[in-house]
Amino acid sequence: MKAIIETGGKQYYVEEGSVIYVEKLDAEKDSNVTFDNVLMANGVTGRPYVNGAKVTGKVLKHGKQKKILVFKYNQKKKYRKMQGHRQPYTKVEITKISA
Repeated sequence: MKAIIETGGKQYYVEEGSVIYVEKLDAEKDSNVTFDNVLMANGVTGRPYVNGAKVTGKVLKHGKQKKILVFKYNQKKKYRKMQGHRQPYTKVEITKISA
């Protein structure tokens, strides 16, 4: 089965066994997480969500992405500001899609 889920303000196209990186979730490592906001499940679409559809997954790990540099600069004003940012993520393996 295939589904489109919504989490962290983003949409993900998933299948059973696929691994996705989502915005950080409040879940322990090796615990199960359930996604209730299912936009499409096995070709059936909802308005906006499919009633009774759930996608379950297993949390594999938490981590941070590569650092990006934010550099602000105003010419002729001696203003320079450099800042780094690493976005946290959760790696999830999709185990079951029920519609």
